[in-house]
Amino acid sequence: MKKNTILKDTLILTAITLIAGGLLGLVYEITKDPIAQQEELAKQEAYQAVFEDADSFEVCVEADDPDVAAYLAENGFTAQTVNEIMEAKDASGETLGYAINMTTSEGYGGDISFSMGVQMDGTMNGISILSINETAGLGMNAQKDEFKNQYSNKNVESFEVTKTGASADNQINAISGATITSDAITGGVNAGLCAFNYMKEGN
Repeated sequence: MKKNTILKDTLILTAITLIAGGLLGLVYEITKDPIAQQEELAKQEAYQAVFEDADSFEVCVEADDPDVAAYLAENGFTAQTVNEIMEAKDASGETLGYAINMTTSEGYGGDISFSMGVQMDGTMNGISILSINETAGLGMNAQKDEFKNQYSNKNVESFEVTKTGASADNQINAISGATITSDAITGGVNAGLCAFNYMKEGN
């Protein structure tokens, strides 16, 4: 009798597991396309935010490009990934610069993804954060203009974080209580500038 009960319970649990798994799979199939569409829309909006003058964007480097990854690694950027590089063009088709989608794995709460715009002369238009999971009230303040705008309208080889007050164009004031987040985003921006140089060299 006990064996029958155990067998019955096992069969019921197996059936429940199979049904639950099937339902989860169904939900995933139903939602994956709308989620992908929303992510793509957010990415396009971020590109427009960092390149307001652009009329269109054309993919010139796709995700996981081994040559770009190798170039970044050669220049010391191993925790940063170029997800995509878009050529920003005006209405006449002239290239204005590049909109670069980056991910850094050095955030306090994990990966941080953002887009950045760089004009052809190397001037930064700014950054637009796409995904961030830092500490509320601290690292999440990276989304505020007070922090993000520090990268705008700057033409420098690279940026550095300071906790004593920025006194030069290449210095970024750290977010109070969130130096790790500040360093992570700044490192990602520097990797993006490295990717920009890769494009400028005609690769």
